[in-house]
Amino acid sequence: MTGPARLIEFPRPFLIVLAAVVLVALSACSREGPSFKTSDVTGSAIGGGPLALTDSTGKARTLADFRGKAVVVFFGYTQCPDVCPTTMAELTQVKKLLGAEGDRLQAIFVSVDPERDTPQILKAYMQSFDPAFVALRGTPEQVSAVAKEFKVFYAKVGDKAASAAYTVDHTAGAYIFDTQGRVRLFTRYGTGAPALAADIKRLLQQPA
Repeated sequence: MTGPARLIEFPRPFLIVLAAVVLVALSACSREGPSFKTSDVTGSAIGGGPLALTDSTGKARTLADFRGKAVVVFFGYTQCPDVCPTTMAELTQVKKLLGAEGDRLQAIFVSVDPERDTPQILKAYMQSFDPAFVALRGTPEQVSAVAKEFKVFYAKVGDKAASAAYTVDHTAGAYIFDTQGRVRLFTRYGTGAPALAADIKRLLQQPA
């Protein structure tokens, strides 16, 4: 049986950089534009790409495929008992809150458990939330490389030799990209659909 997923905090150096970026960003926003409810990481080296993996149909995907949309990239796995389904359900609610602009939101779920998350399982998982959401996977080496670029942590916990006896600790947060494919925001687990919808709506309304 799997137990509750543990929330993973970023290493201290990362948090220090994130805090500095957020303070600078909020200061700039107060002078030049709207502030965001989530962490503004615009122009930082925090992470956020590149991303090149395959979807559940075997098609190669990159962030460039979703230009013109606000893109939320979340790393998780389908057997996650709480954080992952809660996050995906939250994004489903965000899409509804955006109303007519909901079709301009693209959620991307990157599996950190490619050994168990087959294309068929990922397709069914996305359809349980929103068929328009995309799940990506790759070899363990490819996923590790992408996670490193995004500065996302994940690690198996438990009996790694048994296919159904382990869980995966992972970063409980997501990156949000604007319509031009630029990483703009980082949202931590539990932010809430109304706050996310408000921030994403602002991104969609900004000029290209």
